Amino acid sequence: MNYLGHAFLSFGDGEILTGNITGDHFKGLKILDTLPERIAKGAMLHRKIDGFADNHPAILRAKVWFREDFGLYSGAVLDTLFDHFLANDARYFPSEDMLLEFTQETYQKLEAFSQYFPSSFAAYFPHMKEHNWLYGYRTLLGIQRSLQGLQRRAKYIAPTEKAYQIFIKHYYELNQCYYELIDDMVKYVKIELSA
Repeated sequence: MNYLGHAFLSFGDGEILTGNITGDHFKGLKILDTLPERIAKGAMLHRKIDGFADNHPAILRAKVWFREDFGLYSGAVLDTLFDHFLANDARYFPSEDMLLEFTQETYQKLEAFSQYFPSSFAAYFPHMKEHNWLYGYRTLLGIQRSLQGLQRRAKYIAPTEKAYQIFIKHYYELNQCYYELIDDMVKYVKIELSA
């Protein structure tokens, strides 16, 4: 899961959300000692979500289509693509308006804890909010832009136009993989948060 997935899997808790959505920007464990407890828990949850997804049979199956061209970046590509399927999952976002409302609430909750943003996330959060990246996952154009953003951030990734072509070619199979993952993921995260 990418930004939308991590936001969704925070289940409305602003502190968990802050740690969860910025989790990739915290390196090591020592930095977590400087954060409020629930933000640190959110950052650790981010890592657990990534680990769960990386080892899920649906993700392992979906990576096959991307491995030849993207190697170790296959997981990062799938994270982006699965946010598209989440944004269009009528069980969680029955309408475009509900997704839009969720994204605006997410940005507001994040801003309330912006003093805990890692500097790398703080630098592009205004751009994320202004261009509503979370909502952008809903459209095919938004996915193209997200993949281009991944290419800008990842030093050694192959051109992501190929990832988009594979995405379109295997759209329905990838959507099925998403459905196999998301229900297991929701259950897993709820158990983690209750622990």
